[in-house]
Order: sequence, then C-alpha cells, then structure tokens
Amino acid sequence: MAQSKIVHVPDSAALPELPLAMWKDTQATLHMWMQIVGKVQLKLTPLVNHWWNVSFHLTARGMETQALHYPGGTLQMRFDFIDHSLLLSTSHGETRTLPLRPQTVAGFYREVMQALHELGVEVKIWAVPVELPDPVPFEQDTVHRSYDREAVAKFWHIFSWADAVLKEFRGRFIGKSSPVHFFWGSFDLAVTRFSGRRAPDRPDADFITREAYSHEVSSAGLWPGGGSIAGPAFYSYAAPEPAGFAGRPVGPSQAFYDPTFKEFLLAYDDVRRAISPRDALLEFLQSTYDAAADLAQWDRKSLER
Repeated sequence: MAQSKIVHVPDSAALPELPLAMWKDTQATLHMWMQIVGKVQLKLTPLVNHWWNVSFHLTARGMETQALHYPGGTLQMRFDFIDHSLLLSTSHGETRTLPLRPQTVAGFYREVMQALHELGVEVKIWAVPVELPDPVPFEQDTVHRSYDREAVAKFWHIFSWADAVLKEFRGRFIGKSSPVHFFWGSFDLAVTRFSGRRAPDRPDADFITREAYSHEVSSAGLWPGGGSIAGPAFYSYAAPEPAGFAGRPVGPSQAFYDPTFKEFLLAYDDVRRAISPRDALLEFLQSTYDAAADLAQWDRKSLER
C-alpha cells in the first residue's frame, strides 16, 4: 500500500481573521458560560499556588476542567468547540451533554446546575461573574444570548495554535513555570515564568491579586481583545515591573508597550501576516522575557536551558 503524503500547510495559511467586532456579543456570552463552569471547578478544587487550580486546559476539541472530586465520585466538564457542546461526565459512567447554541446566560446557568444535580453533584457557587465592571448575576443575565458557531470555531483554532507555540516557549525554561492554561476570569491563554524570589507585598491588593503575584513573574499570553484593542493580541508583562522595562527594545517591529495596560502588546493580525507566524511570536515572547529577566537581574544561568 502506498504511503500517504503529509502536506505541511504554512501557519499563515491556517490562521483566520477574528476582529472583536465580528463576534463581540458571542465572546461576551461565551465568557459568562465559561465562568459558570470555572466557578464549579473553583468550588471543587483546593487552592493551588497562583490560582492554577481554576484554569482550563486545551484539548484536541476545546477546553476542559481537571478531574473534580465531589462526595461519591469524580466529575469532568469539557467544552467541545467542534460539536459545540458542553459534556459533563462522572466516574460512574454517567454523562450529560448540553448543546452550545444561542441562549441567555440565565438559561445556560439553569441547564448546567440541573445537569449537575441529575449527576448527583451538589455544588453551590457564587453566581456572579468576576473581573468585569458592573457584573450581572448569572441567573439574572438575559442580555448575553449570542452564539456564532463559526466565530467560536475560529477562536478555538487561533488559541489552539497559540497553545502549541506557548508550550514550545515554556520548554526553554527549567525554573518554576505555570502550565499553558486558560483563565476564564480574564479570558486569556497564559504562561508564567518565575524568578524564584518573592515579590514585594501589595498592601492595597485584594486576596486574589496577592495570591497571583506573590512572587516575581514574567508572564505572556493571548487575549481576544477589548476596549481600545480591536482584536486578538499577544501580551507580555513583568510583575513587579523593573525600571526601564517600558523602554526596552523588543521584537518584532510591530510590538509596542502600552502604558494603560502596562504590557507589551503584539497584534495577532501582525503575527498571522508574518512570513513565519511561529517565529514572529517566539521572537516577541523571548525578547520581552529577556527584558524582564535582565532588568530584574534574574539568575538566568540556573533558570534556562
């Protein structure tokens, strides 16, 4: 039998456009749905440093929680962005599948909590979204109700591609590093490197921020955009930010420091149009990390391969 030929498609041919205006309503709705599932995970997991217990991990079809232990069994919840469904499954072999379709946040919240009840998972969450201005409790949110399957598929495709490059970048570091994971509160894919030193106390910070930034970090990731950022953007920041960080030259040439966000940003559109999107993103990740680590005097010899 003749072997099939493997055809390698350049990254630039595989990465779609996704301006925020194209799916703003869907993005807002999906954000709320993911917060509902994320809050179930938060309730059913012990705290892990820097809130790593709350994040989702990417799969071949979407995103999923970790194994969630409840009295009498184990639960896992998976967003499938190919079949467009939320799958709830337990260690007893029981499942519930909820279709992802245009519906209100309030309706989705009721369906999720009913499915959990039917599976014997009794969990009470604080049913209010986080990291947003003027949050509306889930059960009262009848405004967000959009679901554009094509846009969500593009979102998933873009973040899946970024996941691979971020994991390649993570592999260069042998110090303490987070996994590449998706935070449902800020709605971004992130990877974080640590110097090994504690960060100065933030007396005005809340409990969430103090836990997240208890140690020096250089963090990077991908965000779908918002506010003045009209589409997906890669970001990189240092916390605490060392003197001179904002003025440090980084690559590629389209990258810039945003004083409002206090981050270096690189538009996804600039990456996907590059001759090699992978190389452009890796240049951004490496050069912004170099800026953070050099200026903060990290012990790079012991932290890197």
